[in-house]
Amino acid sequence: MLTHDVVIWSIRNRKGRAKPYQLRWKVGTEPKSKAFLTKALADNFRADLLKAAKAGELFDTETGLPASMVAADAEEIPMSWYEFAAKYTAMRWPGAAAKTRESIVDSLAVTTFAMLDGEALNLPRKDIRAAMQWALIPREDGAAVPTALASTVRILRKATLPLADMADPIVARRVSDALGLTLDRRPAASDTVARRRRGLNTALEYGIDLGELKENPLKRIKQKKIAKDDAVDRRAVVNPEQARELLTAVSYVGSWHRARGRRLMAFYATLYFAGVRPAEAVGLRRDDCHLPEEGWGLLTLTKTRPSSGKQWTDTGTVHDLRGLKQRDTSAVREVPIPPELVTILRAHLEEFGTAPDGRMFRNERGGVLGASTYSRAWEEARRLAFTPQQVASPLAGRPYDLRHAALSTWLNAGVDATEVASRAGNSVEVLLKRYAKCLDGRQKQNNSKIEAALER
Repeated sequence: MLTHDVVIWSIRNRKGRAKPYQLRWKVGTEPKSKAFLTKALADNFRADLLKAAKAGELFDTETGLPASMVAADAEEIPMSWYEFAAKYTAMRWPGAAAKTRESIVDSLAVTTFAMLDGEALNLPRKDIRAAMQWALIPREDGAAVPTALASTVRILRKATLPLADMADPIVARRVSDALGLTLDRRPAASDTVARRRRGLNTALEYGIDLGELKENPLKRIKQKKIAKDDAVDRRAVVNPEQARELLTAVSYVGSWHRARGRRLMAFYATLYFAGVRPAEAVGLRRDDCHLPEEGWGLLTLTKTRPSSGKQWTDTGTVHDLRGLKQRDTSAVREVPIPPELVTILRAHLEEFGTAPDGRMFRNERGGVLGASTYSRAWEEARRLAFTPQQVASPLAGRPYDLRHAALSTWLNAGVDATEVASRAGNSVEVLLKRYAKCLDGRQKQNNSKIEAALER
């Protein structure tokens, strides 16, 4: 039944409710009400009702809505956050690298903490995160939800806010705050927060494409700007003598019979003398190496083997198989290597050979060399090579610091930055920004120039 008999009351705040702001109105003799998460949402809905009543629209006694809103409501059901997150992940999954997939799911799972509704508000955060991580990974239709997650997944499917609610500034601010917290509500690292914001921003742009949002609500949230320092910590950079001491120490890690350390020594040497990334060295094959009996050799890098969880890769293995970082899949990078590394690699091949697929470096079982394996051995080598004070310092704290040491050494030797960037697989801009603090001797030169200018 349609009628012009409409009474619209003020919004009331029912504290302690999941949706505390309630609008009540009456159409004919039928009382109506609707609850909202924020007062702004309630105000917008009330304004729409008042506008329709003032325009003389007929209201439906069954739904309580004017004819124009009944039509709109029938045409469009707002997409829930859960539904949107699953839809976006499924769209991005096929073309994304394993690390990117992991980052996407992390951003969306954390955002879920701020988009809960009804029954989901009482769920433990660790259960929500685990359930969203499972639910967002695309699976075959009919895949059974793990028993431990079934109840949480069922609740989240029906109890998250509509994506459109993020247009409300209060909700958007709450989302922004959630991105900056760990699971136990401590401040997250700045790099983690920035990565999550980038991931969510991209997802919300997709929400605009779908017509669920008119604009990206995160762009309205002002954040305190903190100068980001991407420069390499010069305290972590070893000199050539220290690097060789570490490589010697590696050979003593583990028993001589098992050769755990000796098997890894050439791997670390490749990071230091060739300046490659660990994932690039893990993927290095014998066919990628030109190792002459004398003089300089050459590495032709084509693949990387970054380490990710099994759930993020297409193969179900821990290591993804990708092209070079931020390059086309067919791109290659040539890195000349000094005679010292050539000798080390030739000795490694003579003693250990290659994996069945031609990989230079492998674990003791012949599998892909894992980050946990070479990180543990590195910790032992540092304790053997360094003094207690050095062990406690950032000096070569991670295997990746060998790459930093290599690039710093090349720059300090006067090698043109363009050539260093080419060998390292970086842009010149990124190279100089990251390694400016590691250029030894420049301060003394600059001080002399200033003194000379002041004496004129």
